[in-house]
Amino acid sequence: MAVRELIGVYDADATLWGELSYWVGARLGQRHCSLCDITHGLFTPKSQWRDCAATLPVPFTTFHRNDQPDDVRTCIGENLPAIVARTDRGVQMFVTPAELETCHGDPQALLELLAARLATD
Repeated sequence: MAVRELIGVYDADATLWGELSYWVGARLGQRHCSLCDITHGLFTPKSQWRDCAATLPVPFTTFHRNDQPDDVRTCIGENLPAIVARTDRGVQMFVTPAELETCHGDPQALLELLAARLATD
């Protein structure tokens, strides 16, 4: 199975209200997205994540739950956040929400997980 692209989907909406409500909720401990914790700091993307993603052998694209492509939505369902792989066989789950949690917000931990999975596929 050839992975052509990795697609991460945040458990947040890509609207001004969605971004604001997530940011406030996260600060108050009422909202949580483990993929957001890995890729973003307080206000901007983490430079460490950008550096990690640049080393991947395939593109890594992100979407929010309300703007993800239909085939990705069909694959993920309500299992957010998650990462799927676009392959020669279609879209397939690649990293589950529970697996993202095990990264504890560390971009390097996610990079190692992705690299190990890509090496076996």
